Amino acid sequence: MTEKFEYSFNNSLGILFKTYYGPITINDIESSWEYAFEKGLIPKEKKGFILDYRKSNFNIKIKEHNSIVNFYKKHIDIFGNYKIAIITEKPKDIVIPMLVEYQDNGYSSKPFSTVEAAIIWILN
Repeated sequence: MTEKFEYSFNNSLGILFKTYYGPITINDIESSWEYAFEKGLIPKEKKGFILDYRKSNFNIKIKEHNSIVNFYKKHIDIFGNYKIAIITEKPKDIVIPMLVEYQDNGYSSKPFSTVEAAIIWILN
């Protein structure tokens, strides 16, 4: 697969799902969001985001997690007051979402291992 990400919006849940594929860098994360902004893929009526990394892995240095935090803060008009659930099953990939969560400000993020748990968190 050549695409590193895909978006789908679940109308009944009001959740935007973003699935990643293969090794993911900071540039991949930022450019995939920029793509969504440009293409109008983020509905106004969203209740939250689920970022699914189960078919990918982070190719990110630990200290680079600050870039993710800064990106969310820079685009607080998109992410502000919303929940961002990160799904990953690999123990080594949970570190980055946990570090981002510790610096949440104006939005909420949290790592999960199942989509079901992430949906419950976002909707409550």
